[in-house]
Amino acid sequence: MSDSSLSALPASDRPDVAARLRDALLGASFTADGLLELLGAPAYTALARSETVPALRATRGETPLEALVRLFLLQQPVPHARVADVLPVDACLESGWLVRAGGDFGDDLAATVDVRPYGGPAGEDWFIVSDLGCAVGGAGGSGSNGRQANTAVVLGVGGASTTLAGLTVRTPVASALDLGTGSGIQALHAAQHATRVTATDLNPRALHITALTLALSGAPAADLREGSLFEPLKNGETYDLIVSNPPFVISPGARLTYRDGGMSGDDLCRSIVQGAGERLNEGGFAQFLANWQHVEGEDWQDRLRSWVPRGCDAWIVQREVQDITQYAELWLRDAGDHRGDVAEYQARYDTWLDEFEARKVKAVGFGWITLRKASAAVPSITVEEWPHPVEQPLGDTVRAHFDRLDYLRARDDAALLADHFKLVDEVVQEQIGMPGAEDPEHVVLRQHRGMRRATQVDTVGAGFAGVCDGSLSAGRILDAIAQLMGEDPVLLRDRTPRQIRLLVELGFLEPAR
Repeated sequence: MSDSSLSALPASDRPDVAARLRDALLGASFTADGLLELLGAPAYTALARSETVPALRATRGETPLEALVRLFLLQQPVPHARVADVLPVDACLESGWLVRAGGDFGDDLAATVDVRPYGGPAGEDWFIVSDLGCAVGGAGGSGSNGRQANTAVVLGVGGASTTLAGLTVRTPVASALDLGTGSGIQALHAAQHATRVTATDLNPRALHITALTLALSGAPAADLREGSLFEPLKNGETYDLIVSNPPFVISPGARLTYRDGGMSGDDLCRSIVQGAGERLNEGGFAQFLANWQHVEGEDWQDRLRSWVPRGCDAWIVQREVQDITQYAELWLRDAGDHRGDVAEYQARYDTWLDEFEARKVKAVGFGWITLRKASAAVPSITVEEWPHPVEQPLGDTVRAHFDRLDYLRARDDAALLADHFKLVDEVVQEQIGMPGAEDPEHVVLRQHRGMRRATQVDTVGAGFAGVCDGSLSAGRILDAIAQLMGEDPVLLRDRTPRQIRLLVELGFLEPAR
């Protein structure tokens, strides 16, 4: 399939039609909540796995909502009469949202793009536009229907998109940049808290679809610029927020624009991270999803630390690691290669492994990278592995992490002991030991919100955290603990600040304001 075989897109310069279509979709409850109620949880969840049969079975009726689901989400032709009283059909035909399935005189109507209802963080009813067959599903479905040969295809919402949206710090800002916008989901989120949004993409079709997503969702238009990475930006142009779900897949060649960066190894992700530093305003955040190589004889954490640009704090979290065979298989399936000729599939698989072996890559990591432009004399760079479940959205958690860094950097041990602290909500203590033992072998503090961390503490740390309600200074609490335990209070004050700092850094304790 060539790029020219992709469907013609609706006009992006007809906001009047987009507004009328939006009103019609909302009027028929074509929303995330409406779909869940119509389809039921099993069929709705199956759509995220690119399985449409349950949804097709659930939309056999005659209601307007069932017709719209079949038309815009399941790519089924629908008789003109079924939507004539629901949609502005003539305007949608004229502006390209719909076509006649049987030619100019056909009675059935078909959509030219997928339209997926998407619930915003504050309950907004939004719509994500994408190419036909690309509204739902992630890696497992994006190669179907011959799309593997189509370099310009624009995908809709997947797990990576929603992960980045949930991670992003949502403080009001003057300017935001969505680097490699795709279908426009990150630009749509940014438009809610940024005065000015710039969206770039190498694929002009993606920019067109982003304009449609914003218009159909009732969001302000973005400044759309064609080009690779930071190339479309002007000299000296800076932003308060930069977000990117880039084509981070480490692959031989660049077959698919939406996922393959076309650079050697993980150079694309490295270049994005390194290039963001000079594009951030002071205090601004840059947040990315990325893949990185685990190379023989090299510490992967050191590799990522070397990416962090000068003048930036960083928090890098590795969420998953795959060996090179798992990784190659995942993305070959994403492209649909496993459904084609066996010999061709095996040859491509072999090429992937050749590339990895040539670079001595033994595994590939996936995770989140957050930068914050800071003027600190010594930057803080945290690189960690955290494969455990977290609670999205995490934007406030990310912002709080950097706020805590600022707090700790500004206080020596004496100042820390003079401050008051509170135990964060929904932290529980677990005691682990042999049944019947007088004392536990381990005491663990565990969060039930945000990153859901767990950390082991000693008896002093557990006692300290347990009484932190903001009423007493840290020093006075330690003095009381020393008296109860029969310890020298001076020695306890000397050795405990390190543990207090760790509990603050990890988010178990917060300064009492």
